[in-house]
Amino acid sequence: MELAYTPKQKAFRQEVREWLAANQPATPLANYDTREGFEQHRAWEAKLFEQRLSMVMWPKEYGGRGCDLIEWLIFEEEYYGADAPMRINQNGQLLLGPTLMEFGTEAQKQRFLPRMAESVDMWAQGWSEPNAGSDMAAITSKAIRDGDHYVLNGQKTWSSRALFADWLFGLFRSDPTSTRHNGLSFVMVPLDAPGVTIRPIRALNGKNTFAEVFFDDVRVPVENCIGAEGQGWHVAMATAGFERGLLLRSPARFQATARKLVELYQAHRESADRDPSIREAVVDAWLGAEGYALSSYHTVGRLSRGAQIGAESSINKIIWSELDLKMHDTAMRILGAHGELLSSAPQAPGGAWLDGFLFAQAGPIYAGTNEIQRNIIAERMLGLPK
Repeated sequence: MELAYTPKQKAFRQEVREWLAANQPATPLANYDTREGFEQHRAWEAKLFEQRLSMVMWPKEYGGRGCDLIEWLIFEEEYYGADAPMRINQNGQLLLGPTLMEFGTEAQKQRFLPRMAESVDMWAQGWSEPNAGSDMAAITSKAIRDGDHYVLNGQKTWSSRALFADWLFGLFRSDPTSTRHNGLSFVMVPLDAPGVTIRPIRALNGKNTFAEVFFDDVRVPVENCIGAEGQGWHVAMATAGFERGLLLRSPARFQATARKLVELYQAHRESADRDPSIREAVVDAWLGAEGYALSSYHTVGRLSRGAQIGAESSINKIIWSELDLKMHDTAMRILGAHGELLSSAPQAPGGAWLDGFLFAQAGPIYAGTNEIQRNIIAERMLGLPK
C-alpha cells in the first residue's frame, strides 16, 4: 500500500493546518448540550463553511470543496490534531447529507445541502422508538398520506441533538397495513412544525444530550420524503452504513484520543506502573488507533477504485466503538478516584476524560448494537445460518 502523499495533498494539509492555527477559538466553546454552547458551535461551523472546510468532500455546488476521501482523512487528521471544537451537525452533514446525495432529488439537494454545510439548519436523527431500537423494522410511528402532505403521529426517542435542532430525519410507516421492513418512508421534519413536542432526556453527565420527540397530527409536505414512498428501509440502510462506517467516526478522532492517553500515562507513570497491565493497555490503544487509521486508508483506496463496502461497515463500527471504550476505560484506571470528579471540581484532572468515558459507554449501542453488527457479519459476510 502506497502511503506517500502527493504535492497537492501536502499543500492541502498545510493550508488546513495554518487556517486552524489562525482561526481556532482562543478559549474552549461551551458544552454543545446547552443552548449557549450549541449556538457557539453553530457559529464555528459557519466559520468553517466560509473557508469551505465544513464539508471538504462535498461537491462545490452544494457548499463543499470537491476533495476526495484521502483529502478528507487529511483534513480530519489536522482538525483533531489541532484539538479544534467538536463538530455538532454530524447528523446532518455525515449521515443525511450523503443520503441526500445518493437518493435525493436535485431540488432536495439544492434546498438542503448548502444550508446543512453552513449549519444554518441543524439536524437531529429520529430512528429509535420505545419498542424499536436496534430493530428499526419494528417502527410504528406513522406518516399517512393526505393529499400533498403526510400526517405524522407517533414518538421517537434517544434522538441526539433534537432539543436545539431545526430539523429531524427518520423512518415513518407510510403504509399502516404493512409490517416489518415494508411500507416505511424516510421523511425530513421541521421541528418547529405545529404538533411537534420535544422533551429532554438527561444523560449520566447531567446534560440534555438526547430527547424524546412526539408527533401529533404533524403535517409535512410529501416532497420532504427521500426516495420512493414505502422504500424508506432501503434508504435508511444506506444511512446506517454511513453511520457505522468511516464518516461518523474518522480514525483521526481516535488517534487524537490515543495520543492524549499516552500523555496521561506519562504524566502519571509512577502510579500507573504499579499495575503493569495499564502500560500494556496504553500501548494496545495506540496500536489500535494506528491500525484503524491504516485500515481506513486501505478502505478509501478500495472505494476510489469503485468497490462497495456494504456489510463491512459493521466490522468498522465494532472496531471504533470498542476501541473508544477501551481507551477511556484505561484513562479512568490511570486516574483512579480522581477520574470520577466532574470537570467543574477543583481537583478534577484535565482532558474531559469522565465525559468521554460516559459517552463511550453508548458506542456499542448506538448505530445498531454491536451484538446486531456481529449477527450481520455472521449472516451476510460469513454466510452462517440465522
